[in-house]
Amino acid sequence: MDESRQSSLTGAGTALRKAAPPPALCGFLLLLALIFTVSYAVGTGAGPVAPGMHGSGTSRDGGNGGGGGDGGVDDMGTMQGGHG
Repeated sequence: MDESRQSSLTGAGTALRKAAPPPALCGFLLLLALIFTVSYAVGTGAGPVAPGMHGSGTSRDGGNGGGGGDGGVDDMGTMQGGHG
């Protein structure tokens, strides 16, 4: 009787071990989450990439919020052409 009870417990433990992900995968995902968190914190602390760079919202002076590509061909009228 002890043997049947013991074999059923080991069968449940084996099934539980097969259903759980391997420990190396859990460690890798934990390390990945930690690296992402640290890099996000460093990026937030560093601020914008370029001076004068702002979010995609509208600016205070009523412009288009950062000189995006909303204008037409006339926006390129002041550029010096290198070909010709």
